[in-house]
Formats: sequence, C-alpha cells, structure tokens
Amino acid sequence: MLVKAGPADLIPSSLRRHASSARLKRRLDQTPNTIMDTIIKTSVLGFTFSVLVAAFAGAVEARDDGRYSQSPLKPWFDSLKSGKGPCCSDADGFAVSDPDWESRNGHYLVRIDNEWIEVPDDAVITEPNRVGTTMVWPIKGSLGISIRCFMPGSMT
Repeated sequence: MLVKAGPADLIPSSLRRHASSARLKRRLDQTPNTIMDTIIKTSVLGFTFSVLVAAFAGAVEARDDGRYSQSPLKPWFDSLKSGKGPCCSDADGFAVSDPDWESRNGHYLVRIDNEWIEVPDDAVITEPNRVGTTMVWPIKGSLGISIRCFMPGSMT
C-alpha cells in the first residue's frame, strides 16, 4: 500500500515541533497588532459611516434662505400642510409646469427628474391654491423621491 507523503512528512519530527512552536510564537507576537488593527479599522469604519449619515441628513434637510421673507404669501406657504405634515418643514417646494403633472384614474402624477411619480392621496393639499400654479414638495432620499405635499394648479 502506497501512502503519499506531503512536504511536512519530509521534515523530522523534532524540527516540526520547533517550527510549530515558532509559528505559535509568531502568532502570539502578532496578536496585539491584530487587535490594534481591528480597533483602528472599526474606528475608521465608524467614522466613515457617521460622515455618510451626516451628509445624507444634510441632503434631506430643508433650507429657508430668506428669499421669500418679504412675500405677502409667506405666512400662507408656511401654514400649508398635507396629511403627511407641514409642507415647508422637510422639503422645498417648487412650481411644476402643466406638461409635468397630470390627473389619471383619480390620482395625481408629477414628473420630477424625468420620472413620473404617483402622488399619495394624503400628500394632496385640499385648500384653495392662492398661487394658481401647481406646486410640489418632494423629498429625495436613498430610496428615491417621495412627495411630501402636492398642490394642483388650474391646468390651463
């Protein structure tokens, strides 16, 4: 019966023991570095994740730069809300041209960034539109665009 010998079988057992203890010693010597490397990698990953979360939160955060502070309609805009909450609290609204919104099967659709998005029923503002133009308050997040508020215009 032939037994195939591997490279380790060619080394005398006394040297194998010595080589084995040398490897163990090397592993033990490297353990503190490995632990330190793990701590550093974890810290770097945690910091990177924190920066990404902060950047994402900043991208979703609404801004009020004061451009419309003198407008007689500012208090009215500030008071607008839908079933999803106050419109101006989380999103900046903008006017939508008539070709970029429509009503189909009892629901509104609006085109934002060349994508048609169905407006949830509870996002529709039901009070009269004082501006006359269609307005939408989208929120862009990691899962895409959602509509916070939508105020249909006259569609003329």
